[in-house]
Amino acid sequence: MNLEFLFSAANLFVLPFWVLMIVLPNWGITRKVMSSLLPFVALAGLYLYLFINSLDPDTAGSFANPQLAELARLFADEKVTLTGWVHFLVADLFVGRWIYWEGQRTGLWTVHSLVLCLFAGPLGLLSHVATQGFVQLFTGRSPNDTAPLTTNDSSPPVTESAK
Repeated sequence: MNLEFLFSAANLFVLPFWVLMIVLPNWGITRKVMSSLLPFVALAGLYLYLFINSLDPDTAGSFANPQLAELARLFADEKVTLTGWVHFLVADLFVGRWIYWEGQRTGLWTVHSLVLCLFAGPLGLLSHVATQGFVQLFTGRSPNDTAPLTTNDSSPPVTESAK
């Protein structure tokens, strides 16, 4: 299959999930879609396909004993780069999904963390953890405090302080 097509398809595949989590986080359809693991199964299937097709004795040896220069040489190959990119897409979306569900569970604002996670996964995770810390520091509210999920799709989750 054409690598450019797979690259574009993988990028386009994840975008609706990010849009739903960022733009319509409290919509019932967003909650239903984000409760499914099927997007990860599809991406993991693509990753498996790419991984198998980019693996040869040379690449296997490089991954077995990774050295920075050797990995840089491997990632010069478009198949290996695409495999790595899909790996990032899966991991970033998975972390984004966790941030989304933590926001739904606690009522914590997550848009900023999700946007960061979309473009730079670990920074989104760091942002979310920092946001939890600031909320706890300034409100005394533990990140483990939960807010019920609302059934009204147009309103944010109800927090303990809003009751």
